[in-house]
Amino acid sequence: MHVRHVLILGGTTEGRRLAGALCADGVRVTSSLAGRVAAPKLPPGEVRVGGFGGPEGLARWLREHQVDAVIDATHPFAGTISFNAARAAATTHVPLLALRRPGWTPVEGDDWHEVASLEEAAEAVRRRGGRVFLTTGRMGLAAFAGVSEAWFLVRSVDPPEAPHPPRMEVLLDRGPFTLDGEREVLRTYGIDVLVTKDSGGTATSPKLTAAREAGVPVVIVRRPPVPAGVPVAATVEEAAVWVRSLDG
Repeated sequence: MHVRHVLILGGTTEGRRLAGALCADGVRVTSSLAGRVAAPKLPPGEVRVGGFGGPEGLARWLREHQVDAVIDATHPFAGTISFNAARAAATTHVPLLALRRPGWTPVEGDDWHEVASLEEAAEAVRRRGGRVFLTTGRMGLAAFAGVSEAWFLVRSVDPPEAPHPPRMEVLLDRGPFTLDGEREVLRTYGIDVLVTKDSGGTATSPKLTAAREAGVPVVIVRRPPVPAGVPVAATVEEAAVWVRSLDG
């Protein structure tokens, strides 16, 4: 099979880099973005924004646009789209690969408390109280809306909408973040606990180092699994090699 058209379910740094690599190979690339960020960084190639209408809608789009391969390069916590992609790829017999940056692992000196969901993270914060640096993104703030026992510093690319924690301040910013900058945030706001998702990568990892240095505990939400049977690439280079292998 000669790969002529690749759909990248993107929105991540890896998705943008992969789009550039495949375009350089002469492959037609369409990157699909969820549209949750007001001014996203656009990747090379063609771009579409918005949902497909579930797995059936995605399958229909794959057929209509003669897609030869799909790469799920969404955020590790995107969840629904990954399972929709798996179902659509199985229905249409289009090869599917998940591109997932490796998760973070604790090192000596870290005080990590792993939880399975945002709801569990909210309960952990409720028990602790104090001043919380919440870096889980604006889409998940509803899980913390009932937590009045803590004050939250919420970092987000775009202003969050309700429901959200009753006691909070919003810090509008977009990564990558520096270690010095994260140290300053923890110090300036008197942070007692950091809450984050295991997103992996280096763009937002300096906060973990800053927390370790300051002795600040971290409540970290474990990432959901990739759908069963879907192969996984850990790097853009591995994903590009996978696409090239389909031509064989």
